[in-house]
Amino acid sequence: MTNGLTATIDGKTIIMIKLTENAIEHLTNIAKDNNKKFVRLSIKGGGCAGFGYEWSFEDEETKTDAVIKDVLLVDRMFELYLLNMELDFKKDIFGSQFVFNNPMAKSSCGCGTSFSI
Repeated sequence: MTNGLTATIDGKTIIMIKLTENAIEHLTNIAKDNNKKFVRLSIKGGGCAGFGYEWSFEDEETKTDAVIKDVLLVDRMFELYLLNMELDFKKDIFGSQFVFNNPMAKSSCGCGTSFSI
């Protein structure tokens, strides 16, 4: 079993979005700290590379949402931008951040929060 959202295409299972254990733990903690049930990941136009990741909090899912590990919401219209992405959370002495390992991104900015396709 994977920590993510999968789809079956032509008999093959494809990972749409995978979460590491660190990402699941951090998402769960920040949802709880903000008295919300879910954390939402969206894609918006803009940023230095063309598209950016955007975070928000929700209590309810919509009929177009994919729910990943009971904590992360992603509207299915963004799946194309996130296909096979792994979301990790890294923490070290200098700080902490989500790390987007997105194979759909052709390039990304230095801060890692915007990308182009």
